[in-house]
Amino acid sequence: MGILSVDLFITLDGVYQAPGGPDEDREGGFEFGGWQAAYSDDETGEAIVAGINRMDALLLGRKTYDIFAAFWPTRGDDDPIAVTFNALPKFVVSRSLTDPAWDGTTALSDVAEVAALKDRFDDIHVIGSGHLARSLLEADLVDRLNLFLYPLTFGSGKRLFADGTGVPAAFRFAQPPKAFPKGAISLVYERAGAPISGIDISQG
Repeated sequence: MGILSVDLFITLDGVYQAPGGPDEDREGGFEFGGWQAAYSDDETGEAIVAGINRMDALLLGRKTYDIFAAFWPTRGDDDPIAVTFNALPKFVVSRSLTDPAWDGTTALSDVAEVAALKDRFDDIHVIGSGHLARSLLEADLVDRLNLFLYPLTFGSGKRLFADGTGVPAAFRFAQPPKAFPKGAISLVYERAGAPISGIDISQG
């Protein structure tokens, strides 16, 4: 059975909204789009590309899919990330999108359909798509979290776990954390069952 990973660029206060550009996603009046570039360096870029090169299928929520589908097909063959994304089998979870325009895309109407993908692919990645990521976590379909944590806080914006969301889950490191020159940190976690709680630390 394959592994389903969620890849997110995320701030210290859990915001994942619009890392790539000022106008990427202004929903909710978000004014801080384009926050990732100031912390980009060669080492971070190499780690991100290495993750993209490992995947053999791409799974997206509708909003991230629309952003990607408007951008990556327009890039030339001299962009290796575009070449990879355009060639990969792609899946978008959406109840309204029935005829996706990006070549190689299949629309799924429900998160429950994602489980079957793990029988078909070895390494499926969700990029961005925070709402979908939460739904997949709630359905216990996420095997790994690939987080790039950036030294920023915004106090507003879309968060992976907004107030009142999330499910009880424990994780462990799948590989050691890696710090990059401009302050980002790569954190790779895999599921480790249920949280351990109810222990009085003073009795340890």
